[in-house]
Amino acid sequence: MPLLTIENLPGAVLEVPAGATLLAALQGAGFDWMHACGGRGRCTSCRVQVRAGDACLGPLAAAEVRYRAAGRLASDERLACQVRLPAGDVRGRVPVATQLPHQRYDN
Repeated sequence: MPLLTIENLPGAVLEVPAGATLLAALQGAGFDWMHACGGRGRCTSCRVQVRAGDACLGPLAAAEVRYRAAGRLASDERLACQVRLPAGDVRGRVPVATQLPHQRYDN
C-alpha cells in the first residue's frame, strides 16, 4: 500500500488507502489537518509541501491548477484534499502558514 510520511508531524507515517485523498487518509489515521473549506478544493489551507516522491502522486486537480496559476500554490505544494497517492511513497511537510495552533510540529 502507498505510504505517506509527514516529516514535521510526529507519528505521521501512514498507509494511504486506494482512491483516498491525502486529507482523508490523514484524518482516517486520527491526524488533525487544516482544511477551511471542508476539503472541497475551494481554499489552500490544506496544503502539503512535497519533499520527495512527487512523481508518485496523481495529476494536478483543476483546483490545484487554478491556484498555481494565481500564485497561491507553490510548485512543491499540493492540496491534501485533492491529491491522491495511487502508488509509491511520498514525504511531505505541513507548511508553517497552515499549522494548527493546538498541534505539535517538529519544525
